Amino acid sequence: MNITYRQVGDYKIPNLTLPTEAKEIRLGKWGRAHGLYLQKNKQVLFTQLFSAGKLWSHLAEIDKQAEELFNTLVTQIAKAENVTEELKETNQLEWVQRMNNIHQRATEVVNRELIYA
Repeated sequence: MNITYRQVGDYKIPNLTLPTEAKEIRLGKWGRAHGLYLQKNKQVLFTQLFSAGKLWSHLAEIDKQAEELFNTLVTQIAKAENVTEELKETNQLEWVQRMNNIHQRATEVVNRELIYA
């Protein structure tokens, strides 16, 4: 490794740069939530990922996994509890209530399994 220095007064300071990640990454709500969790509760891991230039790709992967898990859970629970399009057509209020409940339960599972783990 070749390290260069710059002179500042009487001191030589190393020219350190962080590695840059290759592409522009957009995070969804799951990736942002996991990033905040790492920053506040897992500071060493956060710093290691950031210093290695792997933080954003890690958060993007967590975001993708969480979104897939959430969608799968919602679909499976709705099917198991017979929350169908037919119910939506006949009783919209009940359908909305039951879907909101399913979304909350799926969110809790995703948070427990991926985001705050």
